[in-house]
Amino acid sequence: MDWIDSNLRRWLVEHPKVSKFEWKEGQTWGASSQFLASTVLIYLSLTALLHLKSTSVTSSTSPTLPFLRLISAVHNLILLNLSLIMAVGCTLSTVSQMDNIRWIFCFPTNTPPSGPIFFWAYVFYLSKILEFIDTILILLSPSTNRRLTFLHVYHHAVVVVMCYLWLHTSQSLVPVALVTNASVHTVMYGYYMLCSLGRRPRWKRLVTDFQIFQFVFSFGISMVMLWFHFNGFGCSGIWGWCFNAVFNASLLALFVDFHSKNYAGRRRKVENMDKKS
Repeated sequence: MDWIDSNLRRWLVEHPKVSKFEWKEGQTWGASSQFLASTVLIYLSLTALLHLKSTSVTSSTSPTLPFLRLISAVHNLILLNLSLIMAVGCTLSTVSQMDNIRWIFCFPTNTPPSGPIFFWAYVFYLSKILEFIDTILILLSPSTNRRLTFLHVYHHAVVVVMCYLWLHTSQSLVPVALVTNASVHTVMYGYYMLCSLGRRPRWKRLVTDFQIFQFVFSFGISMVMLWFHFNGFGCSGIWGWCFNAVFNASLLALFVDFHSKNYAGRRRKVENMDKKS
């Protein structure tokens, strides 16, 4: 175990690319408002175009569907592994960097976006752009066009803005938010990968429940950060956190609505069938 721990720290925390990382506005790749705006705009435009061009070809007549399933499986496997690496890397970086427990919740004001924590925040930011492929795969697969929802597109588009603000404002709570979200996505992409391979697990509801728990947990942790902010010398990135809080609140509302429509409705349908039988 010591050998594994030392090697993980060597590659995920102490490597020069990680330990000496600096987010420099306009210099680091992707570190500009122009890049952010153009990336989100291209994503929304491509999504709208593919949605309009989508055909009514069924899976049984589509020769490309097996190939798309293979691409989807590979894509989900990549994101599963990347999410796991980010969760482990950020956890080890947090343990290595923190001076005290307060630091996990509240970065000192004027904290520069540099070092291992912000390296993993940068990787997380880029991974959200990679996740745009989720939408493309849904739209290219004739049998799954109905799965594309406002929640899906809204989440994918705005989460990139949120991650940019993490870095741009040196936002407090990044270690907690990153580890939590990456852990949720490890489970989620594991589920999607199995679905791509034709093995649909029975724990789909668990994925949605896990996501809802993540948002509720984030609000609870934010109360700790706000207490430190108003009872001390302030916390770094408070305006970035305000955007994050509003975004998470909107996602929580959308996920609860999705949950009630998909699972409560299904439960009532089963109950009605039982009564009839």
